[in-house]
Amino acid sequence: MFKKVLVLIAFVFIALACSSSDDGSGNTSDNFDRTALLTNWADNIIVPIYDDLNTLLADLVVKKDAFVTTPNQTTLNEFRTSWYNAYKVWQYAEMFNIGRAEEINFAFQMNIYPTNVSDIQSNIESQSYDLTNVNNNDAVGFPALDYMLYGLADDDADILEFYTTNTEASKYLTYASDLTNQMKALTQDVTSNWSTYRQTFINKTNNTVTGSLNKLVNDFIYYYEKGLRANKIGIPAGNFSTTPLPEKVEGYYRNDVSKALATEAMGAVKDFFNGKAYTSNVTDESLASYLDYLNTIKNGEDLSVLINDQFDTAQANIDSLDDSFTNQINSDNTKMTETFDALQMAVVLLKVDMLQAINISVDYVDADGD
Repeated sequence: MFKKVLVLIAFVFIALACSSSDDGSGNTSDNFDRTALLTNWADNIIVPIYDDLNTLLADLVVKKDAFVTTPNQTTLNEFRTSWYNAYKVWQYAEMFNIGRAEEINFAFQMNIYPTNVSDIQSNIESQSYDLTNVNNNDAVGFPALDYMLYGLADDDADILEFYTTNTEASKYLTYASDLTNQMKALTQDVTSNWSTYRQTFINKTNNTVTGSLNKLVNDFIYYYEKGLRANKIGIPAGNFSTTPLPEKVEGYYRNDVSKALATEAMGAVKDFFNGKAYTSNVTDESLASYLDYLNTIKNGEDLSVLINDQFDTAQANIDSLDDSFTNQINSDNTKMTETFDALQMAVVLLKVDMLQAINISVDYVDADGD
């Protein structure tokens, strides 16, 4: 009888543990204020970034409309400038694949590169397309506009011909317009959703795979490892192929912005890690402060310091590169691979040491062989 009671008690404890894990109400194993951390992320970083991006894409629509109405060198230049301004802010927003952004695959509709020129030209020719279809993910967003604004021809006069004297000029204007409108609509959707999603995000402090901290930390590391380290540097440099692939750099057709975009991305990563507000230099609870709270030491040094130092080293490597990563790869690719190595060293600190310290598991599959 006593054994049966023990078995019953054990069963109850197991059931309660499973229930806690399944319903997302698991507790943390430390007393760090996760609510304060999530509040800082939501109110001082994520929402202000989306607000800024939404404002800049509204400006992009205005500049696009002016270009569509009067396609000339002046309106083309203004359209391009607005595209670039929004693209830089996108580097801060891309890592937040949570909430509505995750539901609609926001990042996949905004920044898949290299863009697929064949798909773009087919869409323009047919004038029958669904830009939200997954098959068009590589024919929309910032990279597609990069091609439409810079890649149609070798000089501006010839580019403008596609929008003016070309027999299918109206089709080119329509596609450029539809691309821009879609980007604005998607961003408006995600931005507006945060007004209701914010409290849900902050409330989910549980230490489970559905907790906000767990999900966003994984998004952050994934963005650093894939979006920054691999996509911007490693893939075009040839770290994952037998030869370099300079045509796969970000901002390929503009050609002189890949370094600037990588710098923005590196800054976004460091700011997020340190809990720095998007609109000021104020810092609050963050991954860095969480590690300091836990007194996380590696090789006799604070892990937060080691991570920040490695971020600075990686940025110094990026600073040494040509403004055009295509030019850098073609002239001296060693600097690109050295930059990749510097970025990679932080992956271990983040993905192994930091995650172990804060007791979070990786929730994505690493398939690039690193």
